[in-house]
Amino acid sequence: MAGKRKVHTAEFKLSAVKMITEQKLSVAEVARRLGISENLLHTWKKAHAHKGADAFPGSGHQTPQEEEIRKLRAEVKRLEMERDIPKKSGGVLRQPVELIFAWIEGRKSEWPIVLMCRVLGVSRSGFYAWRSREPSAADTRREQLIDEVKAIHAEVKGRYGSPRIHAELVARGQECCVNFVAELMREAGIAAKTKRKFRQTTDSNHAMPVAENVPARAFDPDQPNAVWVADITYIPTREGWLYLAAVEDLFSRRIVGWSMDQTMTSRLVVDALEMALHRRPTLLGSSRLTHSDRGSQYASEHYQRRLREERITCSMSGVGQCWDNAPMESFFASLKKELVHHEDYATRDQAKASIFEYIETFYNRVRRHSALGDVAPDEYERTYNRTHR
Repeated sequence: MAGKRKVHTAEFKLSAVKMITEQKLSVAEVARRLGISENLLHTWKKAHAHKGADAFPGSGHQTPQEEEIRKLRAEVKRLEMERDIPKKSGGVLRQPVELIFAWIEGRKSEWPIVLMCRVLGVSRSGFYAWRSREPSAADTRREQLIDEVKAIHAEVKGRYGSPRIHAELVARGQECCVNFVAELMREAGIAAKTKRKFRQTTDSNHAMPVAENVPARAFDPDQPNAVWVADITYIPTREGWLYLAAVEDLFSRRIVGWSMDQTMTSRLVVDALEMALHRRPTLLGSSRLTHSDRGSQYASEHYQRRLREERITCSMSGVGQCWDNAPMESFFASLKKELVHHEDYATRDQAKASIFEYIETFYNRVRRHSALGDVAPDEYERTYNRTHR
């Protein structure tokens, strides 16, 4: 039997390496004792250092039963991959063959190339020919845009979908259509953050007087500070609820006042109003108006007295008519979808700092608003002020 190649089991290899690592014997000494080459031992030691026991998956002699089990497991794995490839490929099967090749290239670490080509109905030789060719101008342009989309998506912390990503690309000098941007985002697995279920916070079950709905869903005043909308929402933290009251200028959709506290009282909404009044001391004569829901905080004498003192007309939504205050609902939905639902606030103070950053550094100054032609509230107001001096 001289010259027959020795086959060592995983257990043998692992035991040999442990003689070096645990018994502190030299490689030469272990090789001499086991009758194997030092080079082989060095190879096993290096593999073990990188992968541990997983470096030796088992290469010893197998019984017929063990060999049959191995073959069955391999077949099950192959069938599972054939099942999963179409699931993961989504709509790529209906795309040009170049996109299928690109999809295969991006997932070659997940499945064998030959298997993906067969399951997706493309030739392996065609795939390798596609991979070896020089990228076309269109391919280069596509990759550049995907990189730009990824950069924008990271800058806005995943808060933009394809319409706002498209607007940002155009603002940066990249000419493209919104449908193409949506396609690129799907291809790259980029999506905007999503929203969760709505929770009701309005308590309109009170005996205090309520006001008429003056705007009647007319949400487009032609000048700043003519109509403000106000509302309250809740923020979950591990310490309990944090309540946020906000005031929004309908003209520019800018949040001009806000207040946060652990209780939902009239003080909360009055503090938000006071901030708005401090920031916008010059209101427009007879047209100034503040609209809210019918909650007890807004119907309270505390809040109503401040409106009277500032000669601001009060308006309130109809019973159960959330659309009467749709712009503020939209702001809260964006806040939850783009920030709150993706955070786990340990304390109320932590939540306050996070929400402050969102409102003052992102929403008012950076975030593109569809109702404003995809510009930020600050920029919209600056443009108006430049043309109405």
